Amino acid sequence: MCVALPGKVISIEDNFGQVDFGGGLLPVNLGLVRAEIGDYVLVHAGCALEVMQKDFAEDMIALFADAENAYYA
Repeated sequence: MCVALPGKVISIEDNFGQVDFGGGLLPVNLGLVRAEIGDYVLVHAGCALEVMQKDFAEDMIALFADAENAYYA
């Protein structure tokens, strides 16, 4: 099973961006999408697959946080 995670683009240089995943910044290849600073992107295997609507991204982030909290409870 594959899981893609939403994150917020913090900075962009060439085809790569620094993406914030709940406080952890990771480099992400943005070559497949037209992302701008402040956009939320869906990331799998280090590549952004799509630019997401903010509300949907925030809902997904909350869902993953709930699942993590339930797992560690």
